[in-house]
Amino acid sequence: MIPIISKLPQTGTTIFTTMSALAAELGAINLSQGFPDYDCPAELKELVSHAMQQGHNQYAPMAGLMSLREVIAAKTEKLYGGKYDPDTEITITAGGTQAIYTAISTVINPNDEVIIFEPAYDAYAPAVRMMGGLVKSLQLEPPDYRINWEMVKRLITNRTRMIILNSPHNPTATILQKEDIDQLISIISNRDIFILSDEVYEHLIFDNQTHHSMARYAELRDRSFIIASLGKTFHVTGWKLGYCIAPAYLTKEFRKIHQFLVFSVNTPMQFAAAEYLKNEEHYNYLPGFFQQKRDHFRAGLEQSRFKLLPCNGSYFQSAFYDAISDEKDTDFVIRLTKEFGVAAIPTSAFYSKGTDYKVIRFCFAKTQETLDKAVDRLIKV
Repeated sequence: MIPIISKLPQTGTTIFTTMSALAAELGAINLSQGFPDYDCPAELKELVSHAMQQGHNQYAPMAGLMSLREVIAAKTEKLYGGKYDPDTEITITAGGTQAIYTAISTVINPNDEVIIFEPAYDAYAPAVRMMGGLVKSLQLEPPDYRINWEMVKRLITNRTRMIILNSPHNPTATILQKEDIDQLISIISNRDIFILSDEVYEHLIFDNQTHHSMARYAELRDRSFIIASLGKTFHVTGWKLGYCIAPAYLTKEFRKIHQFLVFSVNTPMQFAAAEYLKNEEHYNYLPGFFQQKRDHFRAGLEQSRFKLLPCNGSYFQSAFYDAISDEKDTDFVIRLTKEFGVAAIPTSAFYSKGTDYKVIRFCFAKTQETLDKAVDRLIKV
């Protein structure tokens, strides 16, 4: 066996893979991994089929179909007021995670520091480390998980190169508020710090609140990579279709790396997405659609011994289980899957130090039948 030096020696199989595999093995209801258990709209599948039948089965342009980039530019301007050139400032990617990795690798060099707010999506830190960067984590605490901006100021040094934000947030379902944006602008003013804004749940904002995209703010647009996911928007996570919006000087460098990672993204799905996005109702209905699921799921769990945390966005509901057990969250979710037939995610998996606040995360992007079955089991815990 030839020796190999691991570039990610502390990294193993993700908790999402582990819990989904356990759920499948036991026939449990899978509320762990973030994907729907219902199909995408029939019209969308028909559009893909039509594109295939029309012969759109070869490489798409490296940056993505212009028709898709144009409709994304129009959508972004209408929703957030940010004007982006589809030719030089929008790139179609193989999902949001590829866009995140590419953006980080575009600007992070050895010994650059990147500020991450934990609990954090598990793709951020490994990408930073792969580039030789240093992760500086700020731990957020339940139940509100608000960012302490005074602590952020203390973390910033002359080597700080990037701040990674995620709103709506996975796993906590929090969203950035206007005061967060004001603090961010104040902190990065006159500093050479990039923003990576993970906005894959941009349309899943509840209770008539506002999504504070970096595209809304001139002070942030010029330094931000905005990451979005058509897979999340269209209920087609298996298509791995996302995009990155960034100013031209960043996009130019982003595409240099993108072309050697995937070069281009599946062509017929891009044709379908370009056509489907023309109808604004295909994304404007999403807040109400998922809020109904959130409310139904929360109402059911009110009968349980779980203590629900606020849920302002995304399709995740977190809950304290400390009234039920003092087990580690990793042990609790395994027992929950084995004994009660419902799989969830322990939020300690989103902390680099494995911090355990006795909080677990459920995904409610499921049919009402699935959610009702899950609630029936969870109220017995």
